[in-house]
Amino acid sequence: MPGVDAGFLYMETPTLHMHTLKVSIVDVSDVPGGYSFPMIKDEIMARLHLLPPFRRRVLQVPFQLQHPLWVADREIDPDRHVLRDRVPAPGGMAQLEELIGRIASTPLDRSVPLWELHVCEGLADGRVAVVAKMHHALADGVAANALLANITDLSPESRPAEPATSWAPEPTPRPRDLVSVALVDAVKQIAWLPGLLLRTLRSVLAVVRHKRASDVRTPLPVLDTPRTSFNGAITSRRSFATASLPLEDFKLVKKAHGVALNDVVLAVVGGALRNWMDAHDEHPSASLLAGVPVSTDEAGAAPRLGGNAVSNMFTTLGTAIDDPVARLLEISRVTAEAKQVQRALGMKMLEDWVQFTPPAPFSAFMRAYSHLRGADYHPAPFNVIVSNVPGPTVPVWIAGARLTDLFSVGPILQGIGLNVTVWSYLDRMNFSLLACPDLLPDLRRLADGLPGCLRDLVQASR
Repeated sequence: MPGVDAGFLYMETPTLHMHTLKVSIVDVSDVPGGYSFPMIKDEIMARLHLLPPFRRRVLQVPFQLQHPLWVADREIDPDRHVLRDRVPAPGGMAQLEELIGRIASTPLDRSVPLWELHVCEGLADGRVAVVAKMHHALADGVAANALLANITDLSPESRPAEPATSWAPEPTPRPRDLVSVALVDAVKQIAWLPGLLLRTLRSVLAVVRHKRASDVRTPLPVLDTPRTSFNGAITSRRSFATASLPLEDFKLVKKAHGVALNDVVLAVVGGALRNWMDAHDEHPSASLLAGVPVSTDEAGAAPRLGGNAVSNMFTTLGTAIDDPVARLLEISRVTAEAKQVQRALGMKMLEDWVQFTPPAPFSAFMRAYSHLRGADYHPAPFNVIVSNVPGPTVPVWIAGARLTDLFSVGPILQGIGLNVTVWSYLDRMNFSLLACPDLLPDLRRLADGLPGCLRDLVQASR
């Protein structure tokens, strides 16, 4: 397993769950033969060959000498993975969000492949919500999007192709073989280290030269992070909320000011957080910082059906700026500079270094840090995670059921009690917010503030 994937396993503690959520809301009214839970379960198992990571479980190396392995050595028990849930009455979006918050509050079972599918029935309009809960070690947002594309159909009559051969389990590696492979890998990594050190030195010097020539300052994690009520040690509880906003409004603002679409997303989130903090009489000393996951996949690369190819970029949310357009332009200016710095440093620098993460010491540190509530005693690396992933641009179906809405959100982290993830679907930008309710108790209020912030930008742009 690459270190970047294994790192998500090492970070996990009883209060820090490193799974992501993908929420598909489907119209089952025209499903051939009618909808039933067993039908959904059968369809998922029939498409399992299109979801390679869903067959693999984690196999630890003895004494954690090296990163774990992925092995597909056992049959999948659908009763362990495909689960039935009921949305409480009256079956609205608020009740579904509450149920999803509870689903997000429990960790995945490490003894089986790291995914669950919760089929949530009981929505008042007759639709069904399918909540895919999968560990971040399996896939990042780009890979998850490719997995979704792999199992969806472009018409209600389409069906996936049958596998060319029947699945056969891999042999389970013996402990002594795992130790042998781990030791060989360790020697190889030591041989790579001098080259990585040299590349890192060259990249750091390139960043220094770039910063000397630039008049735009990018924020520094921890040093420039203001304190807020939702930055602290998290508990195991989670809350979830959503907001759907028109994609055409984002494009209008983007075109009017010559900025990137993601700059508009950051400005909307920054505006909503500014209003939320004003309502709670919080006035940080500086603008909040966002950690923005950035794909390191090469342009034009083939779809990736698993793993993580991701780095982090740090930028401002402009929450100290009152005027929405001035906030947007400042975000665009700083974010453009942050991208230049990241390119100078090397898109894959983080991936290369986390390959050397020592499994046992890092896992022990994270458990102790979580148990002692270490995040309460220092500024967070940044204030909030904001991610933006492009989703399907055409209508899709799953087993004859039309996908009417799609939401996705990643995990929150110790010290960072809020994650805002945007997945587009058709003509909408679907915002999903995940928080620790013990740090941010009124997540719904924050989500409700997003549409107004977009309206402010649209009115100013027109």
